[in-house]
Order: sequence, then C-alpha cells, then structure tokens
Amino acid sequence: MKKRILYTVLLVGLSLNILVGAQIYLGSAQAAEKNNLYKQMELFVGVLDKVRKEYVDADKVSYDDLIHAALKGMINTLDPHSEFMEARNYTRLKNDTEGAFGGIGIEIMRLRDNSLTVVAPIEDTPAFRAGILKGDRIIKIDGKSTEKFTASDAVQKLRGEPGTDVTITIARASLQETKDFTLKRAVIKVDTAKDIEGQRTFPVGEDKIGYVRLTQFGEHTTSELQDAMKKLKAQGMEGLILDLRNNPGGLLDQAVKVCELFVPRGEPIVSTEGRAPQSQYKYISRGRDQYADVKIVILVNIGSASASEIVAGCLQDLGRAFVMGEKTFGKGSVQSIVPLQDGSALRLTTAKYYTPSHKVIHGNGITPDSVVPMSDEEEDLLAYQRIPGGIEMLDPERREKARQLTDVQLDRARDFLKGVLLFKDRSQFSKKLAEKR
Repeated sequence: MKKRILYTVLLVGLSLNILVGAQIYLGSAQAAEKNNLYKQMELFVGVLDKVRKEYVDADKVSYDDLIHAALKGMINTLDPHSEFMEARNYTRLKNDTEGAFGGIGIEIMRLRDNSLTVVAPIEDTPAFRAGILKGDRIIKIDGKSTEKFTASDAVQKLRGEPGTDVTITIARASLQETKDFTLKRAVIKVDTAKDIEGQRTFPVGEDKIGYVRLTQFGEHTTSELQDAMKKLKAQGMEGLILDLRNNPGGLLDQAVKVCELFVPRGEPIVSTEGRAPQSQYKYISRGRDQYADVKIVILVNIGSASASEIVAGCLQDLGRAFVMGEKTFGKGSVQSIVPLQDGSALRLTTAKYYTPSHKVIHGNGITPDSVVPMSDEEEDLLAYQRIPGGIEMLDPERREKARQLTDVQLDRARDFLKGVLLFKDRSQFSKKLAEKR
C-alpha cells in the first residue's frame, strides 16, 4: 500500500515536471520565434512585395514610400518622442538647433489620447500674442485635419518663411466650438529670462524678494539668468522666485548650467540611464553655488516639462529650493539622433532622466513640496493677463474675472519666502544678542 502511494506521488511529480518543462519549452520557442529576425524579415518582405505589386493605386506604393511609411509606423508605436524623420525634416531639425527659424512659436506633441496638443506657447511669438494656450488641441492646419499628422508633420506645416500666414483650428475645453487663428510666421528668437512685467529690468521690492521667469531653455538662458541675478543682487535680493510654469524645456546643457549657478561643485545634477553603455551618464556640478545665501522657491505646473523638470528635480532633491505649484508634465527621456544613409534620420528614445535621489522623471513628473492648485479657467485667464492686450480679447464677463484674478501660486511663493526671511532675520538677531551677552 505504501509503495503504491509512493509510486503515485512519483508519477504525479514526474508528470508535473514534464508539463512545466513543456510549457517552458513552448514559451521559449514562441519567444524565439518572435525574435527570429530572418523569419520576421521574410514576413515583412512578403507583405511589402504583395502591396507593391497588387495595391490598386500604383502611384502610392513605390518602395521608397512603403519603406518610409513602415519605418514611421514602427517608430511611432514606441512613444510620442521617437520618430523617423525624412531628409527634409532632418535638415529642418539641424537648422533649428543652429539658430532662429520661421514659425508661430509653440511647443507641440501628440499625447497618449492621440491629440496634437500645445504643451506651451513661447512668449513674444505670434502664437502667444494671438492667445494660443497650453492644452489647446490643434484640429486642423490650413484646413487639413491633423488626425494622422505626427508632431513632426505638424511642425513642418507650421514652419515657413517669416511673414507668411498659416491658419490653425483649435479645440479648447472652455470653448463650445472650435476656433480658427490665422497667424503670421515670424523669426522665433526670444529672451528667455524675464521679470514680473515680461521685461528685463528685474526690480526688487521692499521685501527683498526677486522674481525671474524662464520661458524656455535656449542657447543663452544661463547667461540671461546670470545677468538677471546680478541686477537682483545689486538691489539687495535675499529671496528668489524662479518661475518655470509653462516652460516646455529645451537644451539639456542649459538646464545643467542653470543648476550649476545654485549647486556646489561635485554635487549630482541629473543622470541618464538606458540599455546602451553610452546612455549611462551622470552630470556632476562644476559650479560653486554663487548665490548660497539666496532662498529659492521654484514655481511649476503641468506645462513645466523636460529641462524645467530637471532643474526643479535637482534643486528640490538637494534641498536648494522649495518647489511649489502643481505636478509637472513628466517628459524626462533622452532622444538620440541617428543619421541614416539616405539623408533621413532616426530620433530614438534611448534613456530616461533621473533626479539626484534617483527618481525617474518620465511619466511621473516632479511633485511639488507644496501643492497649490489652480483651475483651468484661472490658468487661462492668467495667460490672457500676460498677453499684450489679451484681456480685451475676452467676452465682458471673463474680462472682468481676468482683471480681478490674482496669481495665487505666486502670492503663496512670496508669502513663504517672507516667512523664511523673517525667521532668518530673527535667528541672526538672537545670535548677535547672545554674542553681546
């Protein structure tokens, strides 16, 4: 009897072992089949040849058209930031990084819901002056639907010779109907560091609190910020509000250099991590914290992305700044440009950014130390306040609301700094009093 039970247990164990082994083998075989390059290339070439020979419209199926379409489709399935760029788009990208360009002044991307959306308008540009807002969805460009446009396709349509017109159709949550904006393209080259009035005078009030708004991270952002800091310090600034709200980002090296103004040498700023060895990199400060005595509050919101998130995340992690406002956008990935033999190029996400405490930015964003929410309507009205003549664009009811509205996030940041500076003064007074005793 005992032997029979033992044999039964052994038989069941052996059967389970064979079954598990078979499942593992089948799983491995299926995985191997999916990763069999030659097998998958055979499938691809077969479909390519079939379409080329038998598709009804012969003028649409040259090998060049089909291969480029296949590459676009393949890369577009990965994430919103990777793309296959045809030669003309790659040339345009190179021109953009080398200097100014003709356009309307908006940062756009295709979001997860597949909508082509304005991340943020760039100040002092045609789009900004016309009242284009963060979150606007671009439905049409010159009457053509953007449903199948990539972000790069849209940029190509929006760019052009300065002085020429382009019409975009916008859908906005606060509008019952879509609205057309006809904009005149201009050379997009603007100041990126501005004061509370949108100028470059940078006054300091009796509270000894300075204010700088960075609209994007361009080639000269760090030098512009340094100039602003010199003006502010000369007036006795002790606290700084660094406003990164609706800043869509820009150049990584400028984000690093901005951090270096406030971070001592040897401290980590940001790191990148990916699958390839060359994507593993740590950016370490070579600065000397020129403004160590200045208390800093950074303002952020959903329109703060990329380089803005690097700066906010770095200074927050290192305890150098108090971050206030709303959670940021969450665009923290590295795109590498790979030129191809036919003049086209591949923009491929190869790594993600991590803050000094190793928090991943991409998909998560930066959470403020103090969350100060604002409604979509309040943000819209504040945006109209900053547009020259913007309040007059509104209907009478909203116009009155815009005139009475205050920037609660800015007010809260100022109150916080006043408290910090008051405590600092009291501490210094107590210290001096103790020394006299």
